Amino acid sequence: MKTAFFQPAFPFSPAKLPIFYGWIILVASVLGVMTSIPGQTIGVSVFTDHLIAATGLSRLDLSNAYLVGTLTSGCLLPFGGKLLDRLGSRRIVVLAAVGLGLTLCYLTVCDRLSRLFSTILPFNAPPIAAVLLVLGFVSLRFCGQGMLTMTSRTMLGKWFERRRGLVSGIEGIFVAFGFAIAPKFFSWAIDLLGWRGTWLTLAVVVGLGMSTLGWLLFRDNPEACGLRMDGEPPQRLQLSEDQTSEPFDQLPSEPLPSEPLWGVPRNQAVKTLAFWAVTLAFVSQALSSTGITFHIISIGAKSGISRLEIVNIFVPIAVVSTTVGFIVGLVCNRVRLQFIFMFMMVFQAMGIAAIANLSTPGMIVPATLGLGVSGGCFGTLTTVVLPRFFGRAHLGAISGVQMMAVVIGSAIGPSLLANVEAVTGSYAGALYACCLFAPVVIVMMVFVRSPTTPQS
Repeated sequence: MKTAFFQPAFPFSPAKLPIFYGWIILVASVLGVMTSIPGQTIGVSVFTDHLIAATGLSRLDLSNAYLVGTLTSGCLLPFGGKLLDRLGSRRIVVLAAVGLGLTLCYLTVCDRLSRLFSTILPFNAPPIAAVLLVLGFVSLRFCGQGMLTMTSRTMLGKWFERRRGLVSGIEGIFVAFGFAIAPKFFSWAIDLLGWRGTWLTLAVVVGLGMSTLGWLLFRDNPEACGLRMDGEPPQRLQLSEDQTSEPFDQLPSEPLPSEPLWGVPRNQAVKTLAFWAVTLAFVSQALSSTGITFHIISIGAKSGISRLEIVNIFVPIAVVSTTVGFIVGLVCNRVRLQFIFMFMMVFQAMGIAAIANLSTPGMIVPATLGLGVSGGCFGTLTTVVLPRFFGRAHLGAISGVQMMAVVIGSAIGPSLLANVEAVTGSYAGALYACCLFAPVVIVMMVFVRSPTTPQS
């Protein structure tokens, strides 16, 4: 019964629906990524001041707890990626959603538990709270930013080939707006329900709502459902070796039929320059964006910008990000991907440099444009690039390694900015250091060659 409960045809058969089920997978993937927001830095950042007040920790202490928790969760993700390949996206999304919901419940009582334990143990409440928060952040980041996001995007990449860029762009529209309005929505919810009530409400939405929707809608790949990628008919042509081994070259104008599951093993994929070039690009984006997002209220205060005004910056960033992400999705099958990565890195550096000089009049425009463009490229490319390069057979294992690096980068960002600010009194030095990723990635992209095609 347990096996039947997760069979592709239960409780309904995707092959019998009047539309290609991949479009429902797109909706499910969007919901999965959106409900990961409480585990993303953009979701946590709104709660940082409340955690500081409740636990008695300093901003630096909280940032370091976030660093340790995120680093630990990142190291667990390669195992999570292998588990994704073994169990499939449907089982994993249920486990990740329930885990994230329970973690949010736990975080609401960390400060109270620390005070309780301080009456038993020979330690004050703040150090105990730091340890408890580390445990909470490990689970929060592993379930939210890690498994829930990775599972949703990996699944989407398995259902489309010709339209992979298009569906990634469509997903980016909704995800960008969701991420943009999250800080404002969470701030409103905190004013209404308090920070504990907001996290408990989100726990129900994610833990109960998303786990149910994930079980109902998620399917690992079209072949398991008796379908083919892109909704192709049963007849299909044989792909040439060049068509499967040149991910950076322009794709042919004629639609390509779906191939059976193939893929480069993880140990081969991680030996390619292509893997590390794109991973470093994603790491740099995660490191800088999470660092800025985590400390955005403090950055605004140092620049003379109020809390409400600085939080509102995410709205125009989302408009830019949505537009760019959709355009990138449309053109990524026609333009060499390394050019898009170079484009992304130029605007990433521009946005970070503008944030470092936010007190200068007019810098809000390049900051919005730079972060919006790079974020739009990031959102689409994270779904497109790995299946294009390395196939689908080992996509979970490969994504796990890449996600580990990205999560570790996101862990370093907030702590890097906090430590530099503690020493220098300014975030500028850390932000300028983040700009150095751009030239490194651009040079790497120049020398990237196509990954090796697996032998059939």
